[in-house]
Amino acid sequence: MTSQAESETSMPLSEHLDELRRRVLWAMAGLAVGVAAAMCLGGEILSLLEQPYLAVTTSRGGGQLLVLKAADGFLIYMRVSLIAGLILASPWVFYQFWAFVAAGLHQREKRYAILAVPCSAGLFVAGAAFFLFVAAVPLMRFFLAFNDSLGLATTLTLGNHIAMMTGMMLAFGLGFQMPLVVALLGAMGLVSPGSLGKYRRHVIVILLIFAALVTSPSPIDQIALALPMWLLYELGILLVKLGNRQTGKKTFHGFRGIKN
Repeated sequence: MTSQAESETSMPLSEHLDELRRRVLWAMAGLAVGVAAAMCLGGEILSLLEQPYLAVTTSRGGGQLLVLKAADGFLIYMRVSLIAGLILASPWVFYQFWAFVAAGLHQREKRYAILAVPCSAGLFVAGAAFFLFVAAVPLMRFFLAFNDSLGLATTLTLGNHIAMMTGMMLAFGLGFQMPLVVALLGAMGLVSPGSLGKYRRHVIVILLIFAALVTSPSPIDQIALALPMWLLYELGILLVKLGNRQTGKKTFHGFRGIKN
């Protein structure tokens, strides 16, 4: 009976491809709207990204971000608008992705997908905001002070500064996905609170290595990323415990499959 029901609800390959095309088009449309909105706020976004550097250099006698080519200002404006538009549209893009995946899931797994979309988008934005409003100024102060200790005069271009800021926001946004990843692994029965606690030390080492790869060589920079990720890992363990209590330790059943 179960096999027959699953067969009836399975989608042919052609329908899966049509659904994929439709979701990709909707995601691209949402991204276009996000970029258009970001372009209207490009000046304010640039000022926000410049603020950590200016906040530090003001107390040091002033500083200014430079451009080396006539077109740099325009190109940086467009790049920032594209990145900001992607962030603005990320909830919609994530929704389209999960809506496509959910078509091949059982009802129970669909509930996980519905929860994962806002959680993933929220965690990404929280990670990016954590860097921008909490970690950016201390890190910038450390970098400039370290340059001073080496007798170096720091002169930054706007492009280099924006690249560092957006790169770090992306790294923190991805790092803050830790609780969701752990919770999903627990829902699929691949990990348990006991196993997660057992390998806590290994995870800390992996997080430090990851932070070293995606951030600058500064130990402070790396710890600033690794420490919140570790706390998020602990939150993931808590979510797995809560999930096991609510579901009676049921596990993920997988995809229903595709009919040829």
